[in-house]
Amino acid sequence: MQYPTRLMEVQDGLMLHLPIPELVKSTYENLLRKQVNTPFPFWAKIWPSSKAMLEFLTLEPTWTTGKTVLEIGAGLALPSFSIAHLASEVLVIDHAPDAVALINKNIDHLRASNIKAKCLDWSRFPEHISADTVLLSDVNYAPDAFAPLLELIGRFMMNGTVVIIATPERIMAAPFVQALQPFIQRSFLHLLEVMDRTVEIRMLLLWK
Repeated sequence: MQYPTRLMEVQDGLMLHLPIPELVKSTYENLLRKQVNTPFPFWAKIWPSSKAMLEFLTLEPTWTTGKTVLEIGAGLALPSFSIAHLASEVLVIDHAPDAVALINKNIDHLRASNIKAKCLDWSRFPEHISADTVLLSDVNYAPDAFAPLLELIGRFMMNGTVVIIATPERIMAAPFVQALQPFIQRSFLHLLEVMDRTVEIRMLLLWK
């Protein structure tokens, strides 16, 4: 893990090692000088959608209590760590090796025996992975990635999985949400206070 971290409280009593915000940019620039194709660490920030997902799951624990839970494109995996004490098993997926390394560091820190992390891309997702509940926070930001992600969501729903999505209401994300419309059982805005302003995050609950 190449980004400096410190212990921070993300929820009452839940402390995680997280990237130090004021050092992320300078660390990235140093890495970029050594390797010009170093990807920017979008995973290294607490995004509002992840926070909204965490708050929603805290309010409605029925979706994760006693369940096998899978978080895809997890980044810092705040939602997964917040519900791990309730779930039967938790699998956390991200395509960024540094993100997965930090998730594993936090698994060790929490001594969480029911959480595992894997470095995987959703466009090449193993067929054998299953879950009762799938979590997705702010993953529908790149239109060229919509097709494989929609295919993966459909595959999970075909197997009886509940899919929970937290997303900002971006114009470019509208086709993604529209494609899922037949399966949306609940849709509502979650209001989040971020830096003295109110942010609206759309929560979608899908199943067949």
